Amino acid sequence: QVQLVESGGGLVQAGGSLGLSCAASGTFFSLLRISWYRQAPGEQRELVAAITAGGNTNYADSVRGRFTVSRDNAKNTVYLQMNSLKPEDTAVYYCNTAYGRAEYWGQGTQVIVSS
Repeated sequence: QVQLVESGGGLVQAGGSLGLSCAASGTFFSLLRISWYRQAPGEQRELVAAITAGGNTNYADSVRGRFTVSRDNAKNTVYLQMNSLKPEDTAVYYCNTAYGRAEYWGQGTQVIVSS
C-alpha cells in the first residue's frame, strides 16, 4: 500500500510562486510514476504534470514552462514548483500513483491565486 501526503498549498498573488510537496510511504517509491492533478470548483480533475521512475517528465499545455516537477527518491518526495501563477491555477492539487492493481491519491492541498 502507498500513502501520499501533499503539502505546501496556500494563497498567493498572481505572478507569484508556490512549491508543493508529495511525501510517499512505501519502499518502492523510486519505482513509481507520480502524477500531480488538480481540480477547480465545478471542474473535472485534470492532469498537471507527471514524473516517471527514470525522471522523465510531462506537463499539461496550460502549465508547461511555468511548473516544474521533480523528485528526491532519498526523501520519498515529489515536488511541484509553480511559478508565474495565474488565477486559473486556483484548485485543489493532488498527487497520484499506481502500484500493483491499485491507484492511490493524497488528500489534496488547496492553492488559491488572487488577481
